[in-house]
Amino acid sequence: MTLQSLRAFGRPSSSARRLGGLTGALVFGLALPAAAQDAPTRDEFFWLGQINKATAVINSEAGLLPSDKVPGIAKAIDTVITAGAEEGAKRPSTVITFEPLLIEAGSIDVTLLHAGRSSQDMHATYRAAILRDDMLSLADQLNTTATTLVDLAEEHRDTIVPNYTNGVAAQPNSYGHMLLGHAAGLDRDAERIRQAYARIDRSAMGTTVLNGSSWPLDRQRMADYLGFAGTVENAYDASQISSMDQPVEAGQIVASVALHVGNFVEDVMTQYAQSRPWILLEEGGDNTYVSSAMPQKRNPGILNSTRSDASTALTLALGPMLQTHNITPGMSDPKDDDANSAMVAAGTKALDRLDRVLKALRINPERALEELNGDWTASQELADLLMREHGMPFREGHHVASEMVTVARQQGIGPLDFPYDEVRRIYAETVAATESGVEVPAEFPLTEAEFRAVLDPAAIVRNRATAGGPQPAEMDLMLASARERLTGNRDWIAAQRAHVDDSLARLDADFSALLGG
Repeated sequence: MTLQSLRAFGRPSSSARRLGGLTGALVFGLALPAAAQDAPTRDEFFWLGQINKATAVINSEAGLLPSDKVPGIAKAIDTVITAGAEEGAKRPSTVITFEPLLIEAGSIDVTLLHAGRSSQDMHATYRAAILRDDMLSLADQLNTTATTLVDLAEEHRDTIVPNYTNGVAAQPNSYGHMLLGHAAGLDRDAERIRQAYARIDRSAMGTTVLNGSSWPLDRQRMADYLGFAGTVENAYDASQISSMDQPVEAGQIVASVALHVGNFVEDVMTQYAQSRPWILLEEGGDNTYVSSAMPQKRNPGILNSTRSDASTALTLALGPMLQTHNITPGMSDPKDDDANSAMVAAGTKALDRLDRVLKALRINPERALEELNGDWTASQELADLLMREHGMPFREGHHVASEMVTVARQQGIGPLDFPYDEVRRIYAETVAATESGVEVPAEFPLTEAEFRAVLDPAAIVRNRATAGGPQPAEMDLMLASARERLTGNRDWIAAQRAHVDDSLARLDADFSALLGG
């Protein structure tokens, strides 16, 4: 096989894995190999190249490579990597297809690199490296979408809307408070990513097939060069167990993301489907489109697409779990890089589309308040007030409020128009018929002004006293806390990327010195 056959052999990765900044290499004042300067795709070929470069540096310094063979080996590695970086070149993705190119470029001496190595530990290592990059991309988009969500929450902190339970209007709430609830769900997904990343960010190199090697390989230094935080401790675990766990755990996170995206979209869709919704989409682009037959319809294209993206992500997320089920340790079923990258990319795409949904939302506060005042979502506050300020047992006060709603709906009366004398009658009859043993006022204890105020949705939200509620002071705290977490997530992502980039830059510098030596 010739080097030129790189253009006809192997397969490129389907995911866009791009090498991050290489600024750290400038510190060393050394010219980088051509492949590193071109910032190639971080696919299997890329990582096989990095593994071979690190092996050459580490084993030459440890005396595991004959010193007279090192220049030729280093040159062969650089030749193969450079050829693979040419436009249109194919990039072999396995050890057994990569090694013949090294032999072609150098000689059989290049196989001295394979001391204590196997496709098992090499493939497990590049799979972890690729998934590590993919998870950072997911984390980045998650933080972007969550930031948009928090920005929208701050904008609508004082927008009062109905919230729903069991599909029915339940209580008034701040739309900003509701959005912060969704942001909290995404924040847990971000936490899951950080936790999973710590488990993925471990190098399997040096474990050979499953129980190590008689060669005294420096596993930690290899991990350092490849940007890993450490090594997989148990050699059997490295390629037989953990490499199967990693895509499964990533799939669990993608599934959680997809569920959060889908829940939000379905909530919007429920309101959007009303004849007079209080939540709409900015028209134009792919946000909405006019029905081909019914001119009045503005179909929510972006909501449909986002829901579909979430469903696709959830479908792909189940793949690794099903593939890992009922197989012996170490089998290849759940380990396909392209499939696993596509799974994580589907989660990233769903989040990106949700970000566009959030930016397209248009809230009508007046219509939301009209819906609140057209129903009885404030009725629980009457029961709460009767208990809190007048000693009435909650269930008795609940009966008063419930009977009021029953009468109102029978007669088609809204909260703003319910007769004060009627609520006084209902209260008196309830007290007379109830033997609770608790002394309560015989007559309705609220003035008409107090009765009207207790049914004011905005006042209910404003006067909440619960920690984590929608009242202004708590909203201030939660918005500040959410932004602090977003900043922490952003800094964590940047730190992980910088660590990998700096590690690879050190490897490039040391390998360049080896080439020049």
